[in-house]
Amino acid sequence: ETTVTLIGHREGSHAMRIGIPREIMIHEGRVALSPAGAATLIADGHEVLVETGAGEGSSFPDAEYAERGARIMDTAAETWERAELVLKVKEPLPEEYGYLRADLVLFTYLHLAASRECTQALIDSGTTSLAYETVTDAHGGLPLLTPMSQVAGRLAVQEGAHHLMSHKGGRGVLLAGVPGTSPAKVVVLGGGQVGASAVAMAQGSRASVTVMDLDPRVLERFDDLYQGNVRTILSDPMTVEEELLDADLVIGAVLVAGAKAPTLVSDELVSRMKQGAVLVDVAIDQGGCFESSRKTSHEEPTLRVHDTLIYGVPNMPGAVANTSTRALTGATLPYVRAIAELGVEGATARFPGLATGLMTSAGSLVSEPVRRAFPDLAG
Repeated sequence: ETTVTLIGHREGSHAMRIGIPREIMIHEGRVALSPAGAATLIADGHEVLVETGAGEGSSFPDAEYAERGARIMDTAAETWERAELVLKVKEPLPEEYGYLRADLVLFTYLHLAASRECTQALIDSGTTSLAYETVTDAHGGLPLLTPMSQVAGRLAVQEGAHHLMSHKGGRGVLLAGVPGTSPAKVVVLGGGQVGASAVAMAQGSRASVTVMDLDPRVLERFDDLYQGNVRTILSDPMTVEEELLDADLVIGAVLVAGAKAPTLVSDELVSRMKQGAVLVDVAIDQGGCFESSRKTSHEEPTLRVHDTLIYGVPNMPGAVANTSTRALTGATLPYVRAIAELGVEGATARFPGLATGLMTSAGSLVSEPVRRAFPDLAG
């Protein structure tokens, strides 16, 4: 196994106290740092403070962090107050706003354009905040959003297959079929990160897979990769209708970064689909790409719409928290190490894509897209 040292700890550089609070959002099992990630930061010379129970939802007990050299904190207040850099998964909730302060750096998924209240709290506190979801790489990609998109795409097929079973109200179809029967027909709308992961999972499960996208170059990549074993179809309303009327499972994977998802599938079209067909709306966090979608929960994950089932559980990666935490830590760690060693400014010199992640600093709203969303807060 090859290990790559991205950023060594320099003699004389400041050792930073890094806080990992327990997530308090409902059904959020992820934690911002795995024990292995904590060990890396400690080896760099930093101090890692983990709130007791922070890793429980990801199957990482306190003892695993303690064994790696992290300090276990009794309360959220203590974790936030002692830390100079706080790593989270979700944006601060109102009960956490009191922990924000001017000499704190916060690095997490923020989605500020969707929350005036959180934006205001960050500005008022003077906290320097960076959002995972808008950090870019050298190719303009979103490296800290990608692993969660990959989890969501694969999980969408797994959940879809589960709900296609008869006792769940689905068509009673096995994705792979068996010799002498047809496999299930899976249609993936959108060929981005979520769609690509869904196609990989469905095709690996031996389903009959069609991917639809607006960009011919995206479809060419699928055609090359699967050597014609995945059907690729340019998306327009007529072809979407044709494909969906024949589908057993539909994965809605159309996401527009930071904006509301476009509505691709009308309620009227759903009314004409096969009885027991399943639609999984991965875009539900951004409003959904099926007209009939609404947010559901892990307790009641599907909604019966006409004769179909729509799966609308938001924050899908939270359902496989151990995998998601490992994937998220792997993606964020190079940036965290740079911030801990060099500060935000120094880290941005090393990773220029961090600049697009900077949301608020010293009481100012820095992010242009969020300034456009809340012009009165741009001040």
